[in-house]
Amino acid sequence: MARRNGSQGTPATEALTAAGVPFVLHPYTHDPAAASYGTEAAEALGIDPSRVFKTLMVDVEGRLAVGIVPVSGTLDLKAMAAALGAKKAAMADPAAAQRRTGYVLGGISPIGQRQPSPTVLDSSALRLETMLVSGGRRGLDIELAPADLIRLTEAVAAPIGSPAAGNSRP
Repeated sequence: MARRNGSQGTPATEALTAAGVPFVLHPYTHDPAAASYGTEAAEALGIDPSRVFKTLMVDVEGRLAVGIVPVSGTLDLKAMAAALGAKKAAMADPAAAQRRTGYVLGGISPIGQRQPSPTVLDSSALRLETMLVSGGRRGLDIELAPADLIRLTEAVAAPIGSPAAGNSRP
């Protein structure tokens, strides 16, 4: 995979470059009126939504964690909690998510976060050669191999996604 740099630099792209991980940037024009950031990315880029993943911050018994699931579905909070050895999880407070990651909602990347959090990647990603995640700002996705994402974020893979239609603003 070729690396394309330039004015697209974010903490995520800097972390990938520093780690020597191959990636491809996929910029697109973000529409502030879009109902779903993840679905918007898939549609704007013309990529199957099962290959485009959203990064969701979750409160798991008082600690923040990252769940990464396809934009074509939703995060199963019970499965997320179980993957981290907990009993329950809830979506994190948006302000807390932004503070913890250093990114804005709709642009939270699982890579290059200000403070790393326990991370769970939906196991459906393991069937893909490459996947896309937020590049660290609205209007920018990064394509990389799931194994590289797991290695960089120290993620565990577990079935945390549900195929049902989606969260309102992932």
